[in-house]
Amino acid sequence: MTPTLTRARTPSVVPRRPSDRVRRRGTLIAWAFLSPALLLFLYFKFIPMFEGLRMSLFEVRPYLGDRFVGADNYLTIMTDDAFTSAIWHSLVLALGTTAGSLVLGLLFALLIEGPARYLWFVRTAAFLPVVTTMAAVAEVWRIMYHPGDTGLLNSILGWAGVAPQPFLASEDSSLLSIMGMSVWRGTPYDMMIFLAGLVGVDRTLYEAAAVDGASTWRRLRHITLPALRPVFWILFTLAAIRGLRVFVEVYVLTNGGPNGSSEVLMTLIYKLGFQKSELGIAAAGGIVLFAATLLLTVLVQVMRRRQAA
Repeated sequence: MTPTLTRARTPSVVPRRPSDRVRRRGTLIAWAFLSPALLLFLYFKFIPMFEGLRMSLFEVRPYLGDRFVGADNYLTIMTDDAFTSAIWHSLVLALGTTAGSLVLGLLFALLIEGPARYLWFVRTAAFLPVVTTMAAVAEVWRIMYHPGDTGLLNSILGWAGVAPQPFLASEDSSLLSIMGMSVWRGTPYDMMIFLAGLVGVDRTLYEAAAVDGASTWRRLRHITLPALRPVFWILFTLAAIRGLRVFVEVYVLTNGGPNGSSEVLMTLIYKLGFQKSELGIAAAGGIVLFAATLLLTVLVQVMRRRQAA
């Protein structure tokens, strides 16, 4: 009889799961790498935040000891005319800057969107204001806004037969002048985000719409804008927060003048804290600004989710 060959069974290889010890070790390594950044955040961000919250409930007296005043600092903010005007100016500046930068950013993104080789230079040149230091940009615009005949903008207006404008020197135009510079600086950032959003739009939709005889405006309204809706929500949140927390441009251009016509919440908080030493009221103003920013972010997210649903 011929012996029968039995096929040897190879044991099935079961992938071994990492043990709890290995997983724990990986977690500890990750936290070890994160710990320097977390310590910096704790020391320079979170501890000052809680200290500011504490100071907002006290009358800060460095040499005599702090005196608890409760909500008096917040009542001062809500009833003081200077704070009311500063909050109103901050809201106007935030709304104007947000609307202007979003509209111009979308317009420029639609104009320079495409695969042409020369467009990389145009995009880079348009994005330069974003990477430039805010203080340097504000100083250049302050020189351009010179109210005399020799000012750059007034010289250009003179070619068109327009009389010299006061710009920053007038109570009626100071806030609008700051808004114009803020829109100029915020537009390139919004433009680049819009360009990134336009890349994800399906091109076949444009082709189908063109075949059906849809005009450029209809394609923009029914294809481009709905596709960019998530981008709009993101940019609206960022631009609004940027407008509420404006400081450097106002401080360099007008320092809140003339006669407080361009005073915003950040510059007023700075003056109260570092010039008048009213640290408790300044801390309360900072908490109010933080609460307004948080409320704005939450409202935008809620509206976005409702619209998506």
